[in-house]
Amino acid sequence: MIIAKTLTFYVARRFLAATAGMLLALTLLVSMFDFIELLRRAATRPDAGFALVASIAGLRMPFVGLQIMPFAILLGGLLAFWRLTRSSELIVARAAGISAWGFLSGPLAVALSFGLLAIMAVSPVSSAMLGRAERLEASYLRAGGGVTALAGGRLWLRQGDSGLEPGGVAVISGRPARLLGTDRLADFSLADVTIWRLSAGGAALARIEAPRATLRPGRWEVEDATVFGTDRLPRPPARLSLPTDLTPDRIENSFASPDTLSFWALPDFIAILEQAGFSALRHRLQFQSMLSTPILAMTMALLAAGFSMRNSRRGGVAQTIAAGVAAGFGLFVLDRITGEFGESGTLPVWLAAWAPTATGLLLALALLLHLEDG
Repeated sequence: MIIAKTLTFYVARRFLAATAGMLLALTLLVSMFDFIELLRRAATRPDAGFALVASIAGLRMPFVGLQIMPFAILLGGLLAFWRLTRSSELIVARAAGISAWGFLSGPLAVALSFGLLAIMAVSPVSSAMLGRAERLEASYLRAGGGVTALAGGRLWLRQGDSGLEPGGVAVISGRPARLLGTDRLADFSLADVTIWRLSAGGAALARIEAPRATLRPGRWEVEDATVFGTDRLPRPPARLSLPTDLTPDRIENSFASPDTLSFWALPDFIAILEQAGFSALRHRLQFQSMLSTPILAMTMALLAAGFSMRNSRRGGVAQTIAAGVAAGFGLFVLDRITGEFGESGTLPVWLAAWAPTATGLLLALALLLHLEDG
């Protein structure tokens, strides 16, 4: 029917406008609070000015938008469907024999487009900008070293090193020789090790080449280390001990956050991480969660419809919409709980990532079936 098709496009347009406005408003609101928090942290850092804080907050905005998108769809949908119901437009359409399943296809297509656009187009931009923001934050707002990179199976570590010069830095590169997840009491080792010992200003002080380095509590034990000084002449191989504050847990936990990796980059990074012998549970969970994003977006649209298309003359509209908001918050809490279980390995990754989406979808379908078919 032409009328049904026209109504579908009309409802989709109203849903799109409300959702886009809600997404923009929530992103700006959350980013403002993030900016205020960054200003508070920068107050004790004389080298972190207003422009730097504003840059970090701005770089985080696409990531904030991605995180807030499901709730923007829910709240925008509640607003759009409530307005359409209050003006009796949807009531008249349903009284004319047009099924809710028909005119909801437009909003569902809009929600699906939001989800696909988020993971396929916005995610690469968001991950790159968030990575830049975290590097600026690490440089100016917090101290501490950690994993610099993991590429081609080689691990790059950065730590403080005051052995040759106060405030110096040591950059360690090598191939992990033990799977971290097998025995937490065993020592973590690197093979084919290269260590650059640098001054606080970045000047090279020494370079160490060794076949193996083992991480003991509070120190690296480097076997058969050949040291090259500033004169670039090798010293005879010897056993060295290099102080460190790194631990196997700290190394594993300081890998690039899954949030700084795009949907397209995650599969390759997971393969590299597991090839190097580290756990990729967090990254696998992130990848599965991103896969579920389009379905989650459609679920939020259905929830919004189920909680807001009630006839306003029957009363209780405010309570119904509040119940919709509560349902969205409940799904958020469920997502966090299952995420924790997934990261710990208690739940399979696919179940931890898809359980909130499946729960919300079943709830939304039950509401709509009750609303439409009684």
